[in-house]
Amino acid sequence: MNSIDVEFDFTTDTPRYWNNYWDKDSLLGCFNCDPDSASKTMQLYHKLLYSRPLPNGETMDLQIGSGANYLTWKDFRFGSDSIVASFRYSRYRGMIEQVANALPDYHAYMENYIHKSYTIGGEIIFPKKQGGINQSRGCNPFIKDRWDLTLECIRKFYQNEESPLYNTLLQNKNFFDLFVDFKGYVDFFFLQDCVTDDYNHVNFWLGSGAFEYNPLPKTVEEYLSWIEKELDFVEKRNQRIKQAVKELKL
Repeated sequence: MNSIDVEFDFTTDTPRYWNNYWDKDSLLGCFNCDPDSASKTMQLYHKLLYSRPLPNGETMDLQIGSGANYLTWKDFRFGSDSIVASFRYSRYRGMIEQVANALPDYHAYMENYIHKSYTIGGEIIFPKKQGGINQSRGCNPFIKDRWDLTLECIRKFYQNEESPLYNTLLQNKNFFDLFVDFKGYVDFFFLQDCVTDDYNHVNFWLGSGAFEYNPLPKTVEEYLSWIEKELDFVEKRNQRIKQAVKELKL
């Protein structure tokens, strides 16, 4: 394989992903293996997509490995991370129950979301380390795995402004320096649909972008809108990647 299929579903080459998915918890679901570490196709797509010239003038040449060396280049070790999130956590069960009761077929709805979100448009890479960006954005009570708020933290970092993730991003300054500025980061990772045309503002999928404690959807309507906006972004990013694959002959 020497090209990228933006419609490829990474759960299909993740061992046992769907085996007994809803058996252990019919509301939250439970996968057996994480595509972010187990899908060989995802790993290859990241290598093909991001092994190219960087805004700072260097050329990233990612090497495929395993475990902590999932993808490496120079002194960097990278891991894959899902951009989008459905927040199916035990601590959020009450809201998920409301969502399930509001839908005619909750399982079909969520499986459709999973299939679409586990395409290359729903994935990104970050430096891999204990307490790194991926882990911090998931654990921070003001971010809660929201990609729009994560990107706002990155935008502020390039402006040297404080945010809930500032210290974590500062520990990865050598990574962000590769892209020179926020526009360079956004363009390299095909994130243009997350920002305004002038790159000065992030398009928030929920709320105003203020860093509020526990910023997850508070109503069924907010939750369903959140999912819709995520999937709309994934589709648009997939089309950007598809065009880049054609132009760059990836």
